[in-house]
Amino acid sequence: MTVAEIMLFAAVLLYLLTVAPVKAIGHRRFDNANPRDPGFYEPGIARRTLGAHLNGIETFPFFAAAVFLAEFREAPQHWIDLLAGAFVGIRLLFVLAYLGNRPTARTLLWNLGFAVNTAIFFLPWWRPA
Repeated sequence: MTVAEIMLFAAVLLYLLTVAPVKAIGHRRFDNANPRDPGFYEPGIARRTLGAHLNGIETFPFFAAAVFLAEFREAPQHWIDLLAGAFVGIRLLFVLAYLGNRPTARTLLWNLGFAVNTAIFFLPWWRPA
C-alpha cells in the first residue's frame, strides 16, 4: 500500500471526524433517527462544521480518481505520495479555516487543494520517457 493510498483513507477520516464532535457535544439535541435535520446544524460552529464535512465529501471523488489514475499510469510514486500528503494537509487547514470562520483563508486553501489535486491528476503527462 502506498502513502497516497493511505492518504485516501486519511481524507475520508478527516471529513468523517470533522462533523463527529458536533454530534457528540450536542448529543442531547442530536436525533440519530434524523441525522440530517437542518435544525440541529443551527448557525455558528455547527453549520460551519457541516459545511466543512460536506465539502470534504464533495472533494473526495476527484482526489481518489487523481490518485488512482496517477498510480495506474505509473507516474512517479514519490510525487504522487508527496502531493497526496500535501492535499490532506491542505484539507486539514481548510477545515480549521472553515471552523474558525476565516472565509478568505478557506477559499485560498480550497483553491490550493484543487491545484494540488490537479497536479496529481496530470502527473502521468510529466512522467520521464
